[in-house]
Amino acid sequence: MSSTILSTKKLSLAQQELLLNASINYVAYDAIKINHTDFTLQEKTDCYIFTSKNAVNSFFKKKVLKKPVFCVGFKTKELIESKGFMVKEVSINALNLAKIIVEKYKNKSFIHFTGNLRRPELPTYLFKNNVRYNEVVVYNTILRKKQFKQIFDGVMFFSPSGVKSFSIKNKINNAIAFCIGETTANEAKKITQNIIIANKASIENVLVQVIKYDRDKQ
Repeated sequence: MSSTILSTKKLSLAQQELLLNASINYVAYDAIKINHTDFTLQEKTDCYIFTSKNAVNSFFKKKVLKKPVFCVGFKTKELIESKGFMVKEVSINALNLAKIIVEKYKNKSFIHFTGNLRRPELPTYLFKNNVRYNEVVVYNTILRKKQFKQIFDGVMFFSPSGVKSFSIKNKINNAIAFCIGETTANEAKKITQNIIIANKASIENVLVQVIKYDRDKQ
């Protein structure tokens, strides 16, 4: 019997087809909503930090000076480079990026463009190691509360905020939490130990893990 999966993010037609071609039933909704904020950038800095594509999209709504960029995620890197900016360093998560900065760029100054619900790992590590760091909130994350009575075999999570939003009205019970990366998985560990993490931080790879799980289960 095919699995029934909940996606906490609406999927593109191509992504939907991956599940449909594997005969997997799915329900999709947006667990979070992004509101871009109006921000000012007056402080001088050597480098920019981005830990999400949402921050990149908000940032480029303004005309800004080019600076070397440090970012989390290869999809984020691709988006930044498509805007003509150079990515100096990219890492799989914020803590690893902070460690790279402390090890190789401690004498530089940084501005982190982020959301209102940003996680503490990066700023905590940079402050502890006396890196000149400031942050600018360029978007707000709104948790969208929605209750599901249906029982799912798995739930796909694409951010820690998505996990938090889902958990407000729902219990995951025995479903598998399919997570886009380690940071999202760390949040999911608060509600379940049944976790599968994507090999690459992309929606498509989360779908690949769902399809593999469904085939192995049969």
